[in-house]
Amino acid sequence: MTFLNIKPIAWAFSLTTLGTEMLNSVFSFYYVKLFLHLYKVSEVAFYQAQMILMIWNALNDLTGYFHNNSKADCCSSRHSSVLYGAPLCAAAFLLPWFPWKYYHDGDWLSGLHLVVSLCAFDSTLTFVQQAQCVLFAEIFTRYESRLQLIKINQVASLVGSTSILFCGLISDNMEILLNFQVIAVVVAILATASLYAGMCHISHLEPKRSPEENLFSETVQDLPWTSVISLMRQILTQKNFRLFLIVNFFQVFHLTFFSNFMMIFVDNLIPTDVLPSSIRSIMYGAGFICPQCLVLISQSWLRKFGYYKIILFSFYLEGTASIVMLLLGQQYYYFLALYLTVIMVIVQASFCLFNLPLADMVDADLLKFNRQSPLSSMVFGINALFTKPAQSLAPMVILSRLNQFGYGNPNKSTILDLHEAIFNLICLVPLGIAAIQILVWSPFSIRKKTDYTGAF
Repeated sequence: MTFLNIKPIAWAFSLTTLGTEMLNSVFSFYYVKLFLHLYKVSEVAFYQAQMILMIWNALNDLTGYFHNNSKADCCSSRHSSVLYGAPLCAAAFLLPWFPWKYYHDGDWLSGLHLVVSLCAFDSTLTFVQQAQCVLFAEIFTRYESRLQLIKINQVASLVGSTSILFCGLISDNMEILLNFQVIAVVVAILATASLYAGMCHISHLEPKRSPEENLFSETVQDLPWTSVISLMRQILTQKNFRLFLIVNFFQVFHLTFFSNFMMIFVDNLIPTDVLPSSIRSIMYGAGFICPQCLVLISQSWLRKFGYYKIILFSFYLEGTASIVMLLLGQQYYYFLALYLTVIMVIVQASFCLFNLPLADMVDADLLKFNRQSPLSSMVFGINALFTKPAQSLAPMVILSRLNQFGYGNPNKSTILDLHEAIFNLICLVPLGIAAIQILVWSPFSIRKKTDYTGAF
């Protein structure tokens, strides 16, 4: 299969992926260091912001059901959701990079700034990405078409991930805030243009619901809360879905662990004379770019072995790499840099495949309960409801652990203990998560290349 054989709608869909990838990768990678190091947000304010985000996420994700059936203009179709959400998402993306004033240590306003930035960006990004996920499940119903989309999506993600590299090189890894602000504005403009271009084209190709499906949608929309809860219970009764939720929760935790704290880990463990700033920028960029390349070259493996075995193998690989690094020790700086990059690549690459089992579970739910229309938004919304708390828990747990060893106010008596604590974290957290994921993922039974086309 060559890129010339890929359908136009897949290319259009990949443009939306390009836009969201540019925004999300830069935001998640840089915001923690920005608020902790530049804005000097207090530990308590950081925890409060993450707790508020966790609650906000729960409320935000519960809107998935209403998003699926809302008659509002912004929710009337999937492409409308993205067209309305794109400029809002770009504006929310820019919020953290421009301080509201000069912040002193522990300034309450920096804490408020963090809360507003996290909640605004999460809300708008969720609104856009949920529409994308539903389109993925409802338009691309065949396993081969989904693999094809994964392939072109990785090209888009690869291009989008270069924003990490350019932000790091141009701003000297955020040491020059003005340069970072300029590149952030450029990223926001390009991402908005990409989202608009992709969705304007998809709008002409998006499948139209039949009169029967429209009637079913209107009926579902008017269901009381008891019936909505009943539908959610039906989805949650499926063993595969529960197993997937657990695995995905830890995958999100793992991904957040590295994307939020990678710069802090490297700054503390690897001296600047060993790894200069420009090389660090390339290393950070590689952590986001190489996963897309890995998924691209693994297309033949996906067809041969299926996503179940590939994902399971990635868990074993993460655990093995963690054990090797733990045995080597932190004094081997180049091996440590390679290890951090490899782990980041594996976690990101395997996470790129998670839409495949989730889309299959939308199809399985449709068949099992003989539904007239897929509950795509509800399935993706429930998944987000149970897994997004990991995005808040990871920073809270890690920062709490680091602060026990003097992080933020290091001195000669505590710096060695801090470095040892960080090294143990980057080895033991991936090892523990890999062990849990292997145990939980092994019983997952959707392993075949299934075609659900006839069910739609």
